[in-house]
Amino acid sequence: MRTIWLSLLLSTAFAATSGQALAGESRARQILDRFEHANQWRDHVMVAAHRAGSMQAGKTLYAENSIAAVEGSIAMGAEIVEVDIRRSKDGEFVVMHDSWLDRTTTCKGEVVNYTLADLKDCRLVVEGTRTVTNETVSTLREMLLATRDRILINLDNKLEVGDLPGVIAVARDLGMADQVIVKENLWNQNRITTVKAAMAAIGGGVQFMPIIADDAVHDAGFAETVDHAFAPRAIELINWRAGAETLTQTGGPLFSTRMRAAAARGNWHIWADTYAIVNKPGGFLAGGRGDELAVQASLPREAWGFWADRGATIIQTDEPKAAIDWLAANGYRVPYAGTGERLEPAATASIN
Repeated sequence: MRTIWLSLLLSTAFAATSGQALAGESRARQILDRFEHANQWRDHVMVAAHRAGSMQAGKTLYAENSIAAVEGSIAMGAEIVEVDIRRSKDGEFVVMHDSWLDRTTTCKGEVVNYTLADLKDCRLVVEGTRTVTNETVSTLREMLLATRDRILINLDNKLEVGDLPGVIAVARDLGMADQVIVKENLWNQNRITTVKAAMAAIGGGVQFMPIIADDAVHDAGFAETVDHAFAPRAIELINWRAGAETLTQTGGPLFSTRMRAAAARGNWHIWADTYAIVNKPGGFLAGGRGDELAVQASLPREAWGFWADRGATIIQTDEPKAAIDWLAANGYRVPYAGTGERLEPAATASIN
């Protein structure tokens, strides 16, 4: 069951009219409304498709970080796609998770040693089957064009903080900076100062999401400091699981009552990660309660339901379709309006 604070919050938040999407708005604008007004949408869990949604179904559907995966995530109803940004030898921003090309393409070697022209000869591979696709490595611009006005895009910067202005410049040139979420890890005041200076240089109109992990941060007070520094609309919280421990019973020090209260006061989403990391135990970022538990062990309530009940209103997953289907069937999703309809928060929380 969701906690009592949620019901009390909803009773006042639903009376508000600000932030409601108008008829005829793009899907991305409707999603952005929910992202920017967390307290009005506490009864809805948004789904972010990790690496564009390529990892689902045993990594057999799409190539990682591919436009085909983005199209699939949009079709199934995900609100956010996460992709990874690197640079080519000639300085172009490209979409690639690893620093090496070997795992996900037909090429071998480091991305930074390939020009963009060279990378366009590298065809993406579906990891689970090793099927070679017709799609090549995308530029950031190409990926943004594929998502524009259709879905929000979370850019995982695999470069330095100083590269963020260049990344955002591409989005601004396409008129979609507000549809982009960028993020950086924060763990102390010095790091806050560094990232705050970088974001100040970028200017407004961009969604910045801090990442806080409980290997370095152990209480919600740090999130309140971060909220004061950045006024984010979401904070990504990580419950590390370094070995074969039993499943977390509480969510760890960051998924606390105080954290949920801080999120309500700051009007920001708690973002939880249930996706897998290669060569790490299942649920490595989620106290053991990851996608493997939800899908392979057929215990979705012990994974996605657990995090939703602890205040998560965004879940990043390798299994976006399975997550959306289960969350919708169990009262954690509010349908989006069709063309010509107003988008209204539900009158009461539907909780199963």
